[in-house]
Amino acid sequence: MNIERYERGFSEDHRGSVEFFNELNLSEYKRFYTVTNPKIGTVRAWHGHKKEKKLIKVLSGNFLVGVIKIDDWENPNKTLKPEMIEMNVNSDLLSIPEGYVNGAMNHEENSKIMYFSSSSLEDSLNDDYRFDSKYWDPWTSNGG
Repeated sequence: MNIERYERGFSEDHRGSVEFFNELNLSEYKRFYTVTNPKIGTVRAWHGHKKEKKLIKVLSGNFLVGVIKIDDWENPNKTLKPEMIEMNVNSDLLSIPEGYVNGAMNHEENSKIMYFSSSSLEDSLNDDYRFDSKYWDPWTSNGG
């Protein structure tokens, strides 16, 4: 898969701590948004784009993130296997390239996740593909 991770850096001293991703170039990203799931096991899936890239960063709690490379946007194969990644506040940034769908399920109350997008909202809405959360269902066996 073309899923990349940007390594998380961390420094701490008597004043507090700093978390950083110095290898990441944000110039291709145009916006970001956060999602909070108050109830454990909330699934938000499947959402993807042919042209849009995403970065994912967990801000609180932890998530099981699923990523699938789509073979046919009008009728994707139901036997495609998602790559499942456990993420928490100490995780690296996850990069999802264009051509993929993604979904996430939280394992703690009030978990918060942030998404960076390479597309403007208008461009994203014109390149928007959504599939039912159980179209591929890795969530049931993972507490969803």
